[in-house]
Amino acid sequence: MVRPHCRLSQTQVKLIDGVSRDLLENPGLLCHNAAAADIYRSAGAKIESEASCVRVRLPSSIIDKALDSAPSKVVLGARDPSNRLILDAHEPRVRFGSGSETNVWLDVKFEGTAPKYSRLPGSIELLRKSAHLCENLENLDFFIRNVNIRDEGITETNKDVNQFFTSLNNIGKHVQAGLTSLEALDDVMRMGRIVAGGRDAFQENPVLSFITCVIKSPLQMVDDTTTKLIEISKRRVPVVISSCPMGGATGPFDEFGMVAQINAELLAGVALNQLVAPGAPVLYGAVPVRSRLDNLNDMYAAPEFVHYNLDCAQMARFYGLPCYSTAGVGDTSVPGIQATAEKMLTLLSVPASGAQYIHYAFGLLERTNVFCPEQAILDDAQIDLVKRTLQDPPVDEQRREEVLSLVREVMGSTHKTYMYHLPLPSRDPVYTRYPFEDEDAGALAAAHRRYREILERPRNQIPAELRKEIVQSVPGILPETLAE
Repeated sequence: MVRPHCRLSQTQVKLIDGVSRDLLENPGLLCHNAAAADIYRSAGAKIESEASCVRVRLPSSIIDKALDSAPSKVVLGARDPSNRLILDAHEPRVRFGSGSETNVWLDVKFEGTAPKYSRLPGSIELLRKSAHLCENLENLDFFIRNVNIRDEGITETNKDVNQFFTSLNNIGKHVQAGLTSLEALDDVMRMGRIVAGGRDAFQENPVLSFITCVIKSPLQMVDDTTTKLIEISKRRVPVVISSCPMGGATGPFDEFGMVAQINAELLAGVALNQLVAPGAPVLYGAVPVRSRLDNLNDMYAAPEFVHYNLDCAQMARFYGLPCYSTAGVGDTSVPGIQATAEKMLTLLSVPASGAQYIHYAFGLLERTNVFCPEQAILDDAQIDLVKRTLQDPPVDEQRREEVLSLVREVMGSTHKTYMYHLPLPSRDPVYTRYPFEDEDAGALAAAHRRYREILERPRNQIPAELRKEIVQSVPGILPETLAE
């Protein structure tokens, strides 16, 4: 829990809300999906023909209706019930998780005290190792697939079932991913229901959920992703409406303009979700970044990135929608001081907004192109420090006499020091230190040893009878996913 840092005044929040609504009417959305256009039309939107699509002009009445029906509380289930998450838009309780679908796994080996890096292509085996690692990271609350599986047997048709099965079979926390092929949706849903214990059990404890990047910035609805959103919404499974404009390229550099645009894009996606399935669980997925003008890459370690994300969390809270946000990405390609500085810039600031669901927080380097397990372990330690930094002060009336008694006792002693009044070893530590600070070979070497130790731990797999049922019921699962 945090006390949300509010960068915007309420006047500024309402101004952004008004500008976003104006944008949804003029210029409106360029919509490349006929079904979505029909849904908007039936709700009262104005539809105009364009050369290769239609322009949708959304009145505020549609947005208001969607916000009225969208739930402020979303449950994300898990195989292990203790890992179940309740995201409440009115409760600034922050969770941290993984993210991205990296094509590169950065493998670290040591020759003496010097690290040697190898860039490996993503695979089912590496996704399995990643999920197992994340199962054992104490500060990771949910798992978004972070390795793109590129094995020889993977096709567009079977990628989703292998991706979700590998994740679910190696972690007891919530599993989330995008959907490559719409045809795989019901197979993935069947898998989730088997793991949860049936259709009704899945509705109470949805062990998996989806991300949909339905908007291509600026203000364009993508055909295939929009179809996926419509079908996911019909099944009333939790879904993230995600948008990722790049400041200076597909969104304004200016903070006001960027937040107004992404907010309009997200409101349009939430509206479509709620028009299809009123009351369906949905997350406000703001991922605004800025672009580098020298190479047009996205840039996460920048003050503007912090400003954008703080503002978006505040807008989500204004609408009563749980917020999916971003922190902890390193723009550099290897672990080190640059990665630490970049990650801590956002890890200490964005969670202070009270965003309920912080993704990309573990192991990402080179923006979101590389996953490094040792970096994920370092990030886990850094997030522990961040959590303690952001916690509420323990100052309340109930502790008044305790504090008075302690100071009076020390002042009445001969030694006049509090050292003899520290908590017993069995209690919580008095302070937290960086866990790798005493390592002679450095923090990265210590993280590498910890990673190797975690790999030796038993895996938290789906029970054997359920694995067998999934393989029999869900077509396309490869033998590699069942490797012991």
